Amino acid sequence: MNSKYLKLLIVLSGQLLTIMDIFIINVSIPSIQKDIHASNGEMQLMISSYLIGFASFLITGGRMGDVYGRKKIFIVGLIFFMLSSVGCGISTGAGPLIIARFIQGMSAALMAPQVLSMIQILFPVHEERTKAMGWYGITIGIGTIAGQFFGGYFSSLSFMQEPWRLIFLINVPICFLSVFFSIKFLNESKTPVKNAFDIWGVATLSVGLFCSTYALTMSEHQGFNLKNTALLLISACILIYFIKNQKGKIKKNRPYLIDFELFRYKNFNLGIWAVVFFFIMLDSYFYIVSLFFQDGLGISPLHAGEIIVFQGLGFILASLFSAKLVLKYGKNTLIGGIGLIAGVLIIQIFTFNSQTPFYLFYLLFFLHGAGVGSVIPSLANMALSGISATLVGNASGVYNTFQQVAAIIGIIAVGGVFYYFLGKQPSAQDYHYAFLMAIVINIVCLVFVAASIFMLPEHILPKSKMAKNP
Repeated sequence: MNSKYLKLLIVLSGQLLTIMDIFIINVSIPSIQKDIHASNGEMQLMISSYLIGFASFLITGGRMGDVYGRKKIFIVGLIFFMLSSVGCGISTGAGPLIIARFIQGMSAALMAPQVLSMIQILFPVHEERTKAMGWYGITIGIGTIAGQFFGGYFSSLSFMQEPWRLIFLINVPICFLSVFFSIKFLNESKTPVKNAFDIWGVATLSVGLFCSTYALTMSEHQGFNLKNTALLLISACILIYFIKNQKGKIKKNRPYLIDFELFRYKNFNLGIWAVVFFFIMLDSYFYIVSLFFQDGLGISPLHAGEIIVFQGLGFILASLFSAKLVLKYGKNTLIGGIGLIAGVLIIQIFTFNSQTPFYLFYLLFFLHGAGVGSVIPSLANMALSGISATLVGNASGVYNTFQQVAAIIGIIAVGGVFYYFLGKQPSAQDYHYAFLMAIVINIVCLVFVAASIFMLPEHILPKSKMAKNP
């Protein structure tokens, strides 16, 4: 195997773990709640604590890779992910499990930026990098399917008590092998920096992001009560202070966490806009469709899971072929993928009901996944295209943070619209109307994504044609 692709396989193991553990707990919720006697609120926090830890430390993880070495931080992330997975697997109560899940999310935040950064460094040539990003997309699809499959499979085992613990312990051998191969095969890379790491910047940014992501996540069920509203206001104040503090440190040549030089790159700004609207659409869609299927159409959780698997299969297949299409057709491949998603959403509005044959669900979800798989890998490639090597870790962390926060906002905002039109005593017709209104918002988001991509150069900046200056 080409040594570059062996290294790619190693770093993608971190991405696989990150994605898989977002989804693996969902199917196991009833079993976990019963065995550890957790309340509904504790279960909600157990699910969200991973995402809160993940979103709060992504920028820090990216910067740590720049300063201390991407290989080193990737391995540290793997080790803490392994230890926190053991903590999850042996937890006997809700509190320890919530804390362990939060540490898992923090550990994933150390790994995820290094994955994108090392792909940029391993594959400096545009054509090779585009293919590598295709495999990055395939890994996301595999992680999504594997998470849901393993979550259901392990939770249903009968040869042991509390088999749900295996959904966390399965991470241990994967992490162990990834650490071993990372030490053996990965090369170290970091950005030459004169300044030390900005500890104060880490503290203020992490607290600010924690307050906002916690408040947004909790407001999904609690609403914007006094506590959540206050946390959002506190977060806004902290983040405004953080931005001013960072700009001041850059001017004085003192240690900083985010280099705002990033936002002088046109592709990066367009990529951020595109990823925000795309993930507002995507995560809200999965949230809404699960409610619509099970509560509105009466589809069982098992059959709903089978349908989602077809979405993942379409995603994986499209990620495999989209690299070649992007090299040949450039940004038109992404616009075509967005058009496919929009077309599938419109067809779903008119065809999804309690009489819809399952083959049509499978087909439409496969096509939806194909559209998503032709867009997601190239969105990251688009945002990081042309970024200076000294900024790539910073850029990866910022990109991932916007993606995660957008996903939370999408679930809350579009979910709120869905519940508003649903009413208090909904009929089947109310569910369909609420689904219609949510899909309309999703399509509007796709229009903004397409507009951002349309403003890119004709081809997504092959390296030979990159501007030397942002």
